[in-house]
Amino acid sequence: MMRRTRLSLSVALAAALMAMAAAVRAAEGMPAVEIVGVAPLPGQGVDRDQLPYGLQTASGKALQERGGNLADFLDRAFTGVNVNDISGSPFQVDVTYRGYRASPVLGTSQGLSVYLDGVRVNEAFGDVVNWDMLPEAAIGGVQLAPAANPLYGLNTLGGALVLNTRSGNTHPGFSGAIAGSSHGQRRADLAYGIGNQALPGAMHAFAAATLFRDRGWRDHSEGHLGNLFVKVGGMRGALDWQLALLGGDSRLVGNGLLPDSLYAGDRRAVYTYPDETRNRLRQIQFSAGWPLLGDGRLTASAYLRNSRRDTVNGDVADDYADYVADCGPGFDGAGAALAVGCGKSRAEGAALHPASLNTTSTRQRSRGLGIGYRSGGAGVQWLAGASMDRSRVGFAQYEQAGWFTPGRGVQGDGEEEREEEVTVAGTARHGAVYGAATWAPWPGTWVTAAARYNHARVSNALATEGEAQPRERFGYTRLNPSLGVAVRIAPAWTVVANLAQNNRVPTVIELGCADPEQPCRLPVGLQADPYLKQVVSRTAEAGMRWRRDDRSGMAVTVYRTVNHDDILFRAARLAQHGYFSNFGRTLHAGADVTADVRAGAMSARVAYSFLHAVYDAPGRLFAGTRTVDVTPGMRLPGLPRHALKLDLDWRAGAALKVGAAMTALSPLVAQGNEDGLLTDDGERADLRIRGRALLSLHATWEAAAWAWYARVNNVTDRRYESFGAVAADLFAGGRLLQPHERAGGAEQARFVAPGAPRSLTAGLRLRF
Repeated sequence: MMRRTRLSLSVALAAALMAMAAAVRAAEGMPAVEIVGVAPLPGQGVDRDQLPYGLQTASGKALQERGGNLADFLDRAFTGVNVNDISGSPFQVDVTYRGYRASPVLGTSQGLSVYLDGVRVNEAFGDVVNWDMLPEAAIGGVQLAPAANPLYGLNTLGGALVLNTRSGNTHPGFSGAIAGSSHGQRRADLAYGIGNQALPGAMHAFAAATLFRDRGWRDHSEGHLGNLFVKVGGMRGALDWQLALLGGDSRLVGNGLLPDSLYAGDRRAVYTYPDETRNRLRQIQFSAGWPLLGDGRLTASAYLRNSRRDTVNGDVADDYADYVADCGPGFDGAGAALAVGCGKSRAEGAALHPASLNTTSTRQRSRGLGIGYRSGGAGVQWLAGASMDRSRVGFAQYEQAGWFTPGRGVQGDGEEEREEEVTVAGTARHGAVYGAATWAPWPGTWVTAAARYNHARVSNALATEGEAQPRERFGYTRLNPSLGVAVRIAPAWTVVANLAQNNRVPTVIELGCADPEQPCRLPVGLQADPYLKQVVSRTAEAGMRWRRDDRSGMAVTVYRTVNHDDILFRAARLAQHGYFSNFGRTLHAGADVTADVRAGAMSARVAYSFLHAVYDAPGRLFAGTRTVDVTPGMRLPGLPRHALKLDLDWRAGAALKVGAAMTALSPLVAQGNEDGLLTDDGERADLRIRGRALLSLHATWEAAAWAWYARVNNVTDRRYESFGAVAADLFAGGRLLQPHERAGGAEQARFVAPGAPRSLTAGLRLRF
């Protein structure tokens, strides 16, 4: 009853806001026609107002004018999107939409697909998204499609983010921006395009580059990245073609969560370090299109994508308890002054260490091709296509025994060799055929039906501590349909309803770590493990849109998405280990409301989201160091129930524009505290992450070819957190526990992701 009441209140609020927006503009006009894509493959477009679901779009110009990176832009500008800054690095964040994640962190339950010019950039090894490898200086358009839309392929459980790049034809000339911030961030974005009028043979060319360096506002968090994007294209008769090259390199540090005992004294502190990730990407894509059979158009695309990922993590060793028990009172926490016999197991005589350096190496090679055909006329628009993708993964994980420094850093023991824990060579093959049609049975009504048949095979060959295991092969198939209707009930009003289904198949990492009797460490130690079912997601949504030209608008959506056999990473009782398994059902339901209005020199936007994200079946989760008995209706961790975004801009003069923005979130449930308990013995504790409201200010001074801009984030310098989890705190007050303290066991504690303090960013944009 409580769930229904809250959802009903959200719907009532949505209706009230719609009535307010209608009152703002009583006179109605015909809305402008906007053509948008309905599938990742470029060229598959329809009138946005005919779609049976709400599509959020933004231009590359809006992204550049807002400043910051892509994830930050999505957080501020798109309804239903939130960012958990788990690592402390602006390019290593969890982006959530309606509670579904696109994250660079292995082990995260992924549910959003991300495409760049039709190429799916979720990596094959864990469906992770490396935000640092996206060419932000080249982005010409951003599109967020909601729900389990089958046209966007595998992993589209909660939505799909589609990025399209610029070209010399669409963006000729030079554009660039340089910026610096108060925490040592420096960034430069440069782009130059040449249209086909300036090059022979109807050719065009475009190049863009991003350079970023970060000193980091947290300790030991320096990082940098660079990427380069080049696109050339042309016309040969009726054929148009494009060739795009992308390269990127980064070294980023994400220092993760911090226990309350450290956080209370210094939000800039880190628990242990180093925590470093190095990414490298090389990608080439070719696409072409030509008219065929009257008003039809055939589009084809092919790509090659190679990526490397290397990580170094300083952690507490698995045998830490045995080490402390053996060390005696001579242990000083740094490994510098040890009593005789300390560090040796009395039972086996083997060396013991309190810390370990865990490193991984991942190599991924992907290639794929797709073909699509669309046609329209006589009240029917339709498209059909097929795609095929293949990925090959090579992974290795190593461990080296080490010591803690007084500052909780980990250094390897020079006398100990790096030991190989696990290797895997895996492949993933995905093939699909799809089709969709939009039919207008009478003026102002459009019915859209779509279907996609997915076939996937995942295989791997594992070796644990040098011992090879039998090759595993798993196959998955699924036919996913969708059906929706859009009805224009007035010149500016449209009501919509849609039903959709999609699926996600387990990745190599999930299939290689699915046995609770043989848990693995993330980034991951793999075993030959049980079969995992594919996740099937079903969405029902309905809404209403109102748009008066480009000055005022309103959109309201209510939705309900159910995941069957969701794949969750469950932490095992062995420290830092866990395993993947299917969970019966999870539910994401809620409402999104967006309203914007312009009046003279003023413009305002308000976005509200209600999210009811819960476990929808009984079960048992191993979270952190304790067991959580799940009951239906228990909230999923890390997701706000209420989110409100307000944005106000005022053009104070011909050149000056100033504004303010606020984002407010309700409290979050901490992972491992979903049942309100701190320990398995029944000790209760409310470890929720408190809600927050953050204010930012921005100003721009514009001239014909340049603009100065400045932005202040977290104006009030509020202390806040964006995520929380329960774990054992081995560094009470920042000091490694001594033997007599460790005898009773480390205390359970809340770990949090500290939010960034106040920062000032200023920069210059140029265009000519």
